[in-house]
Amino acid sequence: MINGATDSDEAARWAIRLDNRPLEPGEQKALDDWLAVDGRRHGALLRAEAILAHLDRGRALAGPSDNPHDGDESIPWTRRAFLVGGGSVAGLVAIGAWLARPKPIEIRTALGEIRRVPLPDGSVASINTMSDVAVIMAQERRDVKLRDGEAWFQVAHDRDRPFIVEAGPVRVQAVGTAFSVRRRTDGADVLVTEGVVETWVEGRENTRTRIEAGSRSFVANNAQLIKVQPSGGSIDRSLAWRTGELVLNGESLAYAVEELNRYNARKIVIDSPSLRRETVIGYFRIDQLDSFAQAISVTMGATVHSNPDEIHLSR
Repeated sequence: MINGATDSDEAARWAIRLDNRPLEPGEQKALDDWLAVDGRRHGALLRAEAILAHLDRGRALAGPSDNPHDGDESIPWTRRAFLVGGGSVAGLVAIGAWLARPKPIEIRTALGEIRRVPLPDGSVASINTMSDVAVIMAQERRDVKLRDGEAWFQVAHDRDRPFIVEAGPVRVQAVGTAFSVRRRTDGADVLVTEGVVETWVEGRENTRTRIEAGSRSFVANNAQLIKVQPSGGSIDRSLAWRTGELVLNGESLAYAVEELNRYNARKIVIDSPSLRRETVIGYFRIDQLDSFAQAISVTMGATVHSNPDEIHLSR
């Protein structure tokens, strides 16, 4: 019977020997005989050689050694580290695991930018303006760190690899569903459009709360209790940014202006306090501030004063 651990150990030793000097005829025959026993040994040897190549490349990039004893006559550090104490397998396994670690997928959006990003597992992320997201697709789980901003995720079903979004101390987990997370200073807004998610605060896993499609929750960073609210059509309105729209159904003008200003360097300013409380209904493009201001002028009788940097609304 072939022993995988023994084969890996032997492959490491052969890789070190091949990398150190040409084989003698007798050694080459011994290697050929060892490889002929099991075809899988070819793969083990190739993996060991690849790891040594990465180690030597790291040595070259690091530059000359400061150790006066590391002259040309000494065994190169990569092989010496593995040979001392028979640690070849442990060293190669550790370095192999380090090299195999998945690298984060970094996604950052600029002011006014909205991006739709396919992920390696088949999921899709829509990233809102001024957002900073890191995605790590590991074998055991799929982790998303929402450092800033807002994102909507359509998650590919994979029961064995949970999909977890981290927004500060707030956590949101889904297997196969669609939901959004918007990070705020004191917590995160969670909106579910398909399926079910679970949310909790780090360190308080016993407060895990389920949120079903059509519902939403604001999860405070220090939440003792997470409250879920059915939202009906308000979720679709809240996520209209995915198509570059702002949909309002009775929200205040102050809210509308705050949302539009998220996407534009040119800002809308409300000069009259009484205007801030007026309610707005309608569909607006997030990048068309002049059209929005004109609509407010017509419906509320507001006066509009514009300059290159700002649009002022007043009574």
